[in-house]
Amino acid sequence: MRTVVLRRCLGLAPAPVRVALPPSRGFCGRQAGGGAAAAAARKITENAKKSLASLKRENPRLEPTLAIIQAHNDHLIQDINKNFAKEVGLRVIHICLPEGSSKDEIVDEIVRLNEDPNVQGLALDLPESLYSSKVLNAVKPEKDVDGLSDVNLGRLVRGDAYDCLVPPAVSAVMELLEDLGGKTVLLVGAGGAVGAALQCLLQREGAATMSCRWKAPQLRTKLHQADVVVVGSRKPDDVPVSWIKPGTTIISCSPDLLSEKHNYGQQNNHAAENAVGSLAIAMRMQNMVKNTERWIQSQQYRKWDLRCLKLQPLSPVPSDIEISRAQSPKAVDVLAKEIGLLTDEIEIYGQTKAKVRLSLLERLKDQPDGKYVLVAGITPTPLGEGKSTVTIGLVQALTAHLNVNSFACLRQPSQGPTFGVKGGAAGGGYAQVIPMEERLGINKTDPGTLTEEEISKFARLDIDPSTITWQRVVDTNDRFLRKITVGQAKTEKGFVRQAQFDIAVASEIMAILALTTSLQDMKERLGRMVVANDKKGEPVTAEDLGVTGALAVLMKDAIKPTLMQTLEGTPVFVHAGPFANIAHGNSSVLADKIALKLVGEKGFVVTEAGFGADIGMEKFFNIKCRASGLVPSVVVLVATVRALKMHGGGPNVTAGAPLKKEYTEENLQLVADGCCNLQKQIQITQLFGVPVVVALNVFKTDSPAEVDLVCKIAKQSGAFDAVPCNHWSAGGKGAVKLAQAVEKAASQKNSFKYLYSLELPIVEKIRIIAQKVYGAQDIELSPAAQSQVDRYTQQGFGNLPICMAKTHLSLSHQPERKGVPTGFILPISEVRASIGAGFIYPLVGTMSTMPGLPTRPCFYDIDLDSVTEQVKGLF
Repeated sequence: MRTVVLRRCLGLAPAPVRVALPPSRGFCGRQAGGGAAAAAARKITENAKKSLASLKRENPRLEPTLAIIQAHNDHLIQDINKNFAKEVGLRVIHICLPEGSSKDEIVDEIVRLNEDPNVQGLALDLPESLYSSKVLNAVKPEKDVDGLSDVNLGRLVRGDAYDCLVPPAVSAVMELLEDLGGKTVLLVGAGGAVGAALQCLLQREGAATMSCRWKAPQLRTKLHQADVVVVGSRKPDDVPVSWIKPGTTIISCSPDLLSEKHNYGQQNNHAAENAVGSLAIAMRMQNMVKNTERWIQSQQYRKWDLRCLKLQPLSPVPSDIEISRAQSPKAVDVLAKEIGLLTDEIEIYGQTKAKVRLSLLERLKDQPDGKYVLVAGITPTPLGEGKSTVTIGLVQALTAHLNVNSFACLRQPSQGPTFGVKGGAAGGGYAQVIPMEERLGINKTDPGTLTEEEISKFARLDIDPSTITWQRVVDTNDRFLRKITVGQAKTEKGFVRQAQFDIAVASEIMAILALTTSLQDMKERLGRMVVANDKKGEPVTAEDLGVTGALAVLMKDAIKPTLMQTLEGTPVFVHAGPFANIAHGNSSVLADKIALKLVGEKGFVVTEAGFGADIGMEKFFNIKCRASGLVPSVVVLVATVRALKMHGGGPNVTAGAPLKKEYTEENLQLVADGCCNLQKQIQITQLFGVPVVVALNVFKTDSPAEVDLVCKIAKQSGAFDAVPCNHWSAGGKGAVKLAQAVEKAASQKNSFKYLYSLELPIVEKIRIIAQKVYGAQDIELSPAAQSQVDRYTQQGFGNLPICMAKTHLSLSHQPERKGVPTGFILPISEVRASIGAGFIYPLVGTMSTMPGLPTRPCFYDIDLDSVTEQVKGLF
């Protein structure tokens, strides 16, 4: 041992106190008296600097930021923190709150910084009276650089060295003490997290620890017994130096150890105390580098730790709403954490829904995508054949039963089908989602100098009313809104014109939402929307009208996919909802892109295209895949014996009417005859070079022979596999064989290609779809449609893909023609242009963009219990 003079600023003596220190350590602000502390601070700083430099080399855009909340006017602490941070390579921001700030004001600032994704670490420099549990525990554990929260302390006590951080003041004390075995260490005025952490680490080093308050009667006795005294708070003036035995090592870890406010009686003592404080601040920067490393790791993809929910299927199968209410979903924040989402990447809406922020795409940009599976179908009956149910059953099977990461991406259910004919595109039975700116080119500032042309640009109002193509929308069916007259009020000054309503899912804004790839892309698409022509025949856009910014504001939350879950607790994105017969019929590109990153390279994202493969799937490939750049791995083609019998010549299937006996009794001939539609839809899929797996959605009235026949014909027709599924009655367990078939098909060679080149004329692209997909002999454009095509071509919109608006009930334009119609001429009555969405939009025959209702709409069965507020009648 060697003896050095330790000039303390604790006020313990009016003259220097001689203390014993270990041979290799010192505790003083000057090299002569305690250069080891300064040397230790330099070494720690240098190591932290090297570690951070290495992290920055691997992450070039990394700018780790430490936020320090300060509630006093001491600039010395700011300067020392900034100097150490600059040396290490860290960015430090000081939030200087006024003296006298309350704990609630401190907590408010902490909460704000907790949610700031640009801040990786948070530290507190506060008056001692503000270090309460409420304040310390307000700091998120992952940002807690000073390690003072209960969560961090618990990890420290348990010995979880990797998951915890040692408080900097505690690290500094331990750095200055050696050979503690058998020694007695007294902690005076050191309580809370610092005191607990000190006792834990001292005892691990073999020291016997005692603790005492400054005003405790036994303080004098304990001071005489101690070999080391660690002071955690300022010493009262009435504690004399004579109470401390000679040779005692005295160290302070008081939160205000750098403060210049205290009069410690010795001019030179302040420098000594700075050395101790500097060591603690060096430790703080070291902790910040560790935090940064963990933050980088948290940003990277990690394997899911998903707890799936158990199902207990009942027979007979209850209604969808009863099944949904019988299951207790996980809290959505729990689900989000299980699949690797960070807390600052979700916005929670209630207990079971959350919006996912697009920042995730940047975080996981280097993560390989999973396999991309599309669920399509044969030409359906008016009742629908269960594509959404297959989608949900498939992901439940993959994740809950085969332990493969999978994500379902579905469209937002529209009120149209929900209140009208059928379900809301969210699955059913035991396979469902729960719970049910301007640019004018004018730089002049004096209006008097504007030319007529510039005035015209500025006014933007030289619109030809007869060319207005922008329609109003409503999200429920109303056939009386198919044609309306607007502008009849006296205030409209005679601008009366005929207009119409579309259903919301046919709106171009809905298509933009589904096809956009970023917020900036959405703004650009919204601005490009053509709403009319001016009197010179030039297109007038939303940007010309100056409403792009306002539109973007309205859509700023809608652009974020909504996270939900299946009955078995597997993740689902519900986002965007364009119909497939009158729009492009697919959920959003953004949901798919995010899900593909989250599932990982070996995972699966299963998304659904509306109606038959001739409509939704064709648009998925030619429009959505072009917009996203994503390449599909497999197509799952959904069929039912019921629909095949209809295509084989069975009687009409009408919503709300009982099924005829042909559909409830075995009839192999009807099935065989109707398989022509299944074969045609398989051929359509093969046009795009993607392997297809047929999923036969089995009903209880289907006989084994009918099921076997369909699977046999599907395989003979070129399907990779054909699998009967019982997910509606059994959940994911009933789709395990389908999941296994999809896994195998996804490993096959994929030669995906588009159906047509965008460089072809508009009419030729329409013809290719009509002939190769629908089986038409040719197409016929009405004079109005031809005029519209000519205008769009002249305006420079000819190189866009085609989005056909056609009935979903037949491969042709005539709903009553079942099976595989041939030799027909496809009539094009009108051609619209969705320039913002990015496609030309031909209307086939009498196709309407505002659906009507059936004879007995579903809304007759929908009701609200006024006591429980539960919805009844949904299915």
